[in-house]
Amino acid sequence: MRPTPHRPALVAVAHGSRDPRAVHTVSALLDRVRELRPGLDVRLGHIELNEPLLDHTLEDFAGTGGASAVLVPLLLSRGYHVKHDLPSAAAKVPGADVRVAAPLGPHPLLAEALASRLAEAGWRDEDNGSRRAAVVLASAGSRDPESAEDTRRAAALLAERLRVPVVPAYASALAPTVPAAVRALTARGRHRIAVASYFAAPGLFATRSAEAAPWIAAQPLGTHPALARLLLHRYDEALTAHSHPARLRELTAA
Repeated sequence: MRPTPHRPALVAVAHGSRDPRAVHTVSALLDRVRELRPGLDVRLGHIELNEPLLDHTLEDFAGTGGASAVLVPLLLSRGYHVKHDLPSAAAKVPGADVRVAAPLGPHPLLAEALASRLAEAGWRDEDNGSRRAAVVLASAGSRDPESAEDTRRAAALLAERLRVPVVPAYASALAPTVPAAVRALTARGRHRIAVASYFAAPGLFATRSAEAAPWIAAQPLGTHPALARLLLHRYDEALTAHSHPARLRELTAA
């Protein structure tokens, strides 16, 4: 399919995973996006490990006069991929207008999806506000301080929704780990501790984090309807920002 010059394509950019469930999950999520926005050209590109790679997806746009696309990261925070890899990929497409949207998180829609996944795993209404309950928000982790800041903000949004402590924890690069966060919450008298999976799709980190749960572990965000709505929100936001440079600078710094 050749891109049309009238409406920018939405190119969802996934990290890539050796877990075969990841590609299937992301593909199903994009089917939800297509259902929400019929007629929108929705495509997929991976940073690594899976086909199609982002560079291959963007080849269709090269040299196509008037073609445009918005790269929407299926990533939950700022970091190297969002700040460097995606702009670099966009800059390598001659003759096309390729923009980069903000990462998915933090955002209230993610808190909605996280709470829903916890409920599916066994979190009850009476756990909200309970002095015994708490949540560990398990994420991949990054050495970029803005990524950690975004994860803390996501934890705060979920804590506000559930009215219990939500502690961010990391599968790599940062402390605390999920087991360490569980121990810290237990020491505070929280014995009903759930692990929320702050991952867009299944993978090694999500699996390891779930295995450390002392009670329930939620599934990754996956195909949750709120995630599909958020993808479109980030797409629309990038289009608006392109027309308003001050808003573009605001989103980049957010």
